[in-house]
Amino acid sequence: MRFVTKLKISQILTQEGVIMKCIKQGLLIATLSFSFASMSCTEDGKEGFLPENSLKISVHQKRDGGLSEEQFNQVIDKVESLYTSIVEQEGGDLKIDRNWEDGTVNAYAQRSGKQWNVAMFGGLARHETITEDGFALVVCHELGHHIGGAPKKFSFSSWASNEGQADYFSTLKCLRRVFLNDDNASIIKLMTIPEEVSKQCASSWKSEADQALCIRGAMAGDSVSKLFASLRSSTPGSFSTPDAGVVTRTNDNHPAYQCRLDTYFQGALCEINFNEDVAQNSEVTGTCHGSLGHTNGLRPRCWFKPSVQ
Repeated sequence: MRFVTKLKISQILTQEGVIMKCIKQGLLIATLSFSFASMSCTEDGKEGFLPENSLKISVHQKRDGGLSEEQFNQVIDKVESLYTSIVEQEGGDLKIDRNWEDGTVNAYAQRSGKQWNVAMFGGLARHETITEDGFALVVCHELGHHIGGAPKKFSFSSWASNEGQADYFSTLKCLRRVFLNDDNASIIKLMTIPEEVSKQCASSWKSEADQALCIRGAMAGDSVSKLFASLRSSTPGSFSTPDAGVVTRTNDNHPAYQCRLDTYFQGALCEINFNEDVAQNSEVTGTCHGSLGHTNGLRPRCWFKPSVQ
């Protein structure tokens, strides 16, 4: 994702003994290096929901699938109506930029003072793999960078939840709130649902309504998993073959695509109520966590290393 922060010239950020100065005028950048990745503090970062890509889908391109402008706006309207007041309670003013005419296949979160921005693009919405639910997941992911809780994206960025946490928040909290009053049982009947999704959602949730919410969240993840695969010309991730990797340190960057699908699925499976807020300084509060005895709905170890056992 792209982060935008207004920085004073004199601001010095320290991480593990390395000093980084981000000067707005001129964008003098010193890059902090970590064991697995690096990040620069810039005004024009190029990574969003997806890694930087050159794909553009214009309004006039013939396409099969994707969203109409009306659907694009309806999805954003729904998320915005539910989360504007929640963001205000957190100290921000939510602004979702609706760039329908822009062919960019990506989405971004930005901050400038109290204005907390989410930038959504028509190119992403027009991609053939994107469903309305998949698009809602992306809006929720970007919102999750603002209010998705810990772990944060590198310790020097005090506001931004990292990529895996924003993915987790999208199905753990946001999509449940967005889908809550829909006829989810009827909606999922129109979907081709993998057996693994039906089985695990039935195992995690007792009521049919909660099971339908779980399935719908997982299938929103399936939509963006197909987007990931399309961009790299590969096979989409599978619910039945989770990423077996185990990190030795939490990865703040984009996890591997299978790992991201696993994260959406686990967020949907977590039995914690969506009204139980996450915390900005705790990876445990409002989540499924091993330290609380949970075995389902845990953030996958392919990107997440628990700091509390």
